[in-house]
Amino acid sequence: MAEITAKLVNELRARTGQGMMECKKMLTEVAGDIDKAIEAFRKKGVKASLAERTATEGRVMGAASSDRRTAALVEINCNTDFTAKSEPVAALGKGAAEALLCNPTGNPAEALKEQFTAVAQTTGENVVVGKTAVLTGDRVGLYLYGISGKIGVIMQFAGTVANVTDELVTDLGGHIAFSKPLALDRSGIDPAVVEKERNFAIEEAKATGKPEQIAAKIADGKLNAFFKEKTLLDQDFFNAQKFKGSITQMLKEKGLTLVKYARIEVGGA
Repeated sequence: MAEITAKLVNELRARTGQGMMECKKMLTEVAGDIDKAIEAFRKKGVKASLAERTATEGRVMGAASSDRRTAALVEINCNTDFTAKSEPVAALGKGAAEALLCNPTGNPAEALKEQFTAVAQTTGENVVVGKTAVLTGDRVGLYLYGISGKIGVIMQFAGTVANVTDELVTDLGGHIAFSKPLALDRSGIDPAVVEKERNFAIEEAKATGKPEQIAAKIADGKLNAFFKEKTLLDQDFFNAQKFKGSITQMLKEKGLTLVKYARIEVGGA
């Protein structure tokens, strides 16, 4: 029989949401086998398992290296918005982002396993890592939407990187946060999606009596409008009072290109 240690009891408590005494008793009954203990709880009708409760709320945290060459985003999910905006989750998210920054190929949930268990026990909720992203290059930028705390953007720039100011990072990060582009450029859109849009436009034009050749030209025009709406570099900057033109034009004026970006939103794809 395995020794019923405090660590084992705490792990079962974190995974099931049951009290400490109930967990210790159950582990004793199943000779210290935690998987059998969870199964036994389920057979008894326990539905409050932390691991089984859907974690749909959360916050997005970020971190950037001091040399501004690497940036990371981590989504921390839990069960309620009340817990999502709590200090324990904020501290956990910050630590997870920094762990990912230090080890881009690692799993922050594993690196901070004890901290995740402690926060789950403290809050009584299923607290887990959601989506993550890391970018590394000559210059990166990090944008976090502070009002809701639910959207984060990281960007990788090339070119005259001395022109990547905090203002530019905020402007472009805010644009990406609220415009929700599907891809950086046209090549990033699924060809099947493009073909579907084109066929729809052709059929729509033909339905108004337009001949095939004219319908195809109309479809090309509608596709350009589709790309202008869905691809970041084709989009017009969202604040025309500050800059009137596309994202490509805005970056070109500064001698910059945007190599990649990553956008994470709680509950988003």
